[in-house]
Amino acid sequence: MVAAGLALCGLSLVELKTRNPEMAQATQPLQSPTPAPQDNPPAESKPGGERPTTPAPEPARPDTQAQKAGATPALPPAPAEKMAPPIKDK
Repeated sequence: MVAAGLALCGLSLVELKTRNPEMAQATQPLQSPTPAPQDNPPAESKPGGERPTTPAPEPARPDTQAQKAGATPALPPAPAEKMAPPIKDK
């Protein structure tokens, strides 16, 4: 059975070598028209500039003064870390 498989592979390889190999050729990439240059240049970048945000971001935990004034945190308190006893060597 192995010999038959090897013979079949050998015949296939011989047939592939004797044929005239024709390679498939990829088509040229589509060329989209280049966009026209815009009249207005992009806004000037300034270090330390402001980023517009809508609505304004709020901290998840209000500061201590705000908590005293009655502000509630946006998130519940984080659960305490659970620690297991060390693994004993056998």
